[in-house]
Amino acid sequence: MRRIRLITLASTIIGLLSFSCTTNAQKQKEQEKEPVRQVQKTKEEWKNQLTAMQYTVLREKGTERAFSSPLNANKQKGVYKCAACGTPLFSSQHKFESGTGWPSFYKPLHANNVEERADHELGMVRTEVLCKVCGGHLGHVFEDGPAPTGLRYCLNGVALNFEKK
Repeated sequence: MRRIRLITLASTIIGLLSFSCTTNAQKQKEQEKEPVRQVQKTKEEWKNQLTAMQYTVLREKGTERAFSSPLNANKQKGVYKCAACGTPLFSSQHKFESGTGWPSFYKPLHANNVEERADHELGMVRTEVLCKVCGGHLGHVFEDGPAPTGLRYCLNGVALNFEKK
């Protein structure tokens, strides 16, 4: 009985180590693929420009609390821009109420201003949405949105600035 427990414990440890190595290898591969951005700044420059919460979300891939952004309930006409670099990303014409607590859109304003990439964090695969110009983390896109695209770009309001038209 004791031998079986030791074997079980050993196989569990080996499994955890191999998962950790795989995860680290995946992260390293993704970092090697990081494209050259039009807007590049040091950590200190980003920290000086952004609020603490903006820095956490945009540069460290954090998430703001649901229903905490005034942009979630914003009904005005205009353009949502990257809070880090000012790139136009989404239009109020494509915004909809998803009930999730985060501003949601069914398509970007200009597809070439938004980058999508596989996100393996949290033990699941999601699609991360980034500003293509500065690499800022905006949120995630899911395939449960309305017509015509069926997509839901679920974004952190703190990662966006709204410009009224």
